[in-house]
Amino acid sequence: MKNTIKIIVLTSLCLLFASCYSVRLRSINGAPQPDPLMLGDDYYRGMEVVTLDTVIKIDITSKDFTFLIKETDKCKSGKLHTIEFKNTFGGSLLSAVTFGRKRKMKVKYVCMKPTN
Repeated sequence: MKNTIKIIVLTSLCLLFASCYSVRLRSINGAPQPDPLMLGDDYYRGMEVVTLDTVIKIDITSKDFTFLIKETDKCKSGKLHTIEFKNTFGGSLLSAVTFGRKRKMKVKYVCMKPTN
């Protein structure tokens, strides 16, 4: 009985950690949009970061979802320098329960510095 519980707990922990991941894509061309007030010790130090934390809804017939990056005060150039997508256990669980129709999405992106 104790071995069965240990196996279930170990399997659950493996699934929990395997379902949490982060992917970061970065352009080698251009410079990131600076933010002198961003003083953290992480990767994004000195960059103006835009964070998007939402749940998207996808129809059963749709295969993909497109989010458009526009020129705004936070993204003056409308071009991406760095983008990071994070998936968590809760996001994977929500997607599994709703058969992929709802997906929790956490995205951080840094726009390119506008050129003169």
